[in-house]
Amino acid sequence: MKINKYTLDNGLRLVHCEDTSTQMVALNIVYDVGSRDENPDHTGFAHLFEHLMFGGSINIPDFDTPIQLAGGENNAWTNTDITNYYQTVPIQNVETAFWLESDRMLSLDFSARSLDVQRGVVMEEFKQRSLNMPYGDVKHLLLPLAFNVHPYRWPTIGKDLSHILNATLDDVKDFFFRFYAPNNAVLVVTGNIPFDYAVQLAEKWFGPIARRNVPTRHLNREPVQEKERRLTVERNVPLDALYMAFHMCERKNPDFYAFDILSDILSNGRSSRLNQHLVEEKHVFSEIDAYISGSIDPGLFYITGKPMSGISLEQAEDAVREELVRLQYELVDEQELEKVKNVFESTQIFENISYLNVATKLAWFELNGRAEDMEKEVEYYRAVTPEMIRRAARTTFVDNNCVVLYYKKK
Repeated sequence: MKINKYTLDNGLRLVHCEDTSTQMVALNIVYDVGSRDENPDHTGFAHLFEHLMFGGSINIPDFDTPIQLAGGENNAWTNTDITNYYQTVPIQNVETAFWLESDRMLSLDFSARSLDVQRGVVMEEFKQRSLNMPYGDVKHLLLPLAFNVHPYRWPTIGKDLSHILNATLDDVKDFFFRFYAPNNAVLVVTGNIPFDYAVQLAEKWFGPIARRNVPTRHLNREPVQEKERRLTVERNVPLDALYMAFHMCERKNPDFYAFDILSDILSNGRSSRLNQHLVEEKHVFSEIDAYISGSIDPGLFYITGKPMSGISLEQAEDAVREELVRLQYELVDEQELEKVKNVFESTQIFENISYLNVATKLAWFELNGRAEDMEKEVEYYRAVTPEMIRRAARTTFVDNNCVVLYYKKK
């Protein structure tokens, strides 16, 4: 993969990778801002901006129509660490995408009407996903149980509905001009476009945007958890559910790859341990999953499941802990480990066929280091040994590092 780079005078980093097998071009722009950058009394702002950025910019009242007329598509997503926007267009209309993306970086249409519309959309999403959906408030219960000081203690959608309801235009403007800046972003262009043309369009449309004073990030580091934390709630849900979370390392830590493989060993596919032992053989759970947060700062290793009828949450938790103890004392079989590595490598290969997937990944890796590191991921996963997995299990799956949520049906 030939990766080209160029940095504009205003600090915007351009990453380019040409793919002549398609007639399309992808623009992916990632801003170094997520819910961890929010004020604890004004949460949900990063997610609100994901919506506001489609509500019209300073020179373009309607964002969707021009991209659709150009034969393109666009969307966005936000998490704890970043905000990501992407567009795909035919090469003939690629300048439309540069024009649109640069205008909303320049400035949004800060109007009471736009804020009211998007605030209403976000509030309805909050109600639908967190208040009215079964198990929808799990993150609002589990995250503050796991984190006392770090901003990962609230979900991306926000801590409380009132934070979005009470957002003012001044609040919104302040948040935008602090974070949505060329010197706080990475622009990736992939697909059927030469590098020099991508540079030319980037200079034309993004070059005139001035740098901004992006604040230096000073986040409270979460102290080491010293004892197990538990919470039991009752809700109007069809089944009891078990949620367990263990503190784990940050994304850049070399041990991250061992944790990621460990989660796949436990629950990726029908032949995974938790599915085979606790669903198929012992019938303790009707469904169970294990996954990691994958966050930039130290995050969580999750195990979640719904016990079978007649199985208590205490019995279900004991069954999970038996599986975790095995990982602490027994080395994972080389064949089992190789299977997981093969699945990861094949997934990477197939994902990288898509020019849009490549754009998204390059943006992430460039923001957090170097775009070229994307091609080393398989190598890092291949280097994980059974001993590394056992060490990760021994240091992580211990009582004083665990939070447990019993989610009971009324």
